[in-house]
Amino acid sequence: MNTKDKTYDSNYKPTEKEIESFPDIQNGPASLIEGSSVGIQQVGTHNFRLPLKYKKRNGETIELETRVTGTVSLEAHKKGINMSRIIRSFYDFKEEIIFDKLKDILLRYKDDLSSFDAKIGLNFSYPILIPSLRSDNKGYQYYNVSLEGSLNREGIFTKIIHFDFVYSSACPCSYELAEYARKQRNKATVSHSQRSVTRISLEIDKLLWIEELQELCSTALNTETQVIVKREDEMAFAELNGSNLKFVEDAARLLYEKLIQDKRIKDFRVICSHQESLHSHDAISVILAPKSKFNSEISHELWSSLIHKS
Repeated sequence: MNTKDKTYDSNYKPTEKEIESFPDIQNGPASLIEGSSVGIQQVGTHNFRLPLKYKKRNGETIELETRVTGTVSLEAHKKGINMSRIIRSFYDFKEEIIFDKLKDILLRYKDDLSSFDAKIGLNFSYPILIPSLRSDNKGYQYYNVSLEGSLNREGIFTKIIHFDFVYSSACPCSYELAEYARKQRNKATVSHSQRSVTRISLEIDKLLWIEELQELCSTALNTETQVIVKREDEMAFAELNGSNLKFVEDAARLLYEKLIQDKRIKDFRVICSHQESLHSHDAISVILAPKSKFNSEISHELWSSLIHKS
């Protein structure tokens, strides 16, 4: 009876010729498994992490840990893809400003894997230094950002950015009822408000800074949650909420008004979720650009992710 050598050989380094002789089932025919000869729309790697470079609006470069998804389509006659090639493609570009290279990366691994369609998803947290409302303080607010790139079989490249913005929403109805009880019945009252989140998704083909998206959301909604707060800042935040009462429908429309004016944006979708302090459920709203190609039917998984991020 032959006994296998179970010791690891740390000195073994195969030659190119040896590597060519290694078994390669993954790149064999799909028919190895009965009934498997069917095309797959997307197959690849999800959530591998590496530091990638991004350019800030002030010209500086920032390196951020990025979770990457890379996929390609797979034809019916092929068994699988060499997934490490997708990862290696990103490592080849890791010293570049990544947002400028999405199409180049897609072309690289689309050609390497002989695929018709290729997609990229980059997810990261982007820091912006935000001043306090009235005190002389500043704090880093972190924004969840996702960049998507896709290249179809016709060679059409699409670039989409998703940006999450957390804000406070004070209920107009609760405010009026609380004011009525205070004035008419001399009752101490606190109208309800809640931490809320919007995700704006934009199809773009021109430069749009992440800092601009923060400013757009802040200008539209006026009640971004704060980082460093002293008493004068807390008073200011209460005044801001009182001056910017909004239902979830109002929030979606306020963002729509800003987005529709920016000609760099080809298409957009706004999702708002108000995690109610009065109710045991949330209030939600979705609004699309005219003739939008985005889907208005939001999945449970997406709503759940928004709740988690707020």
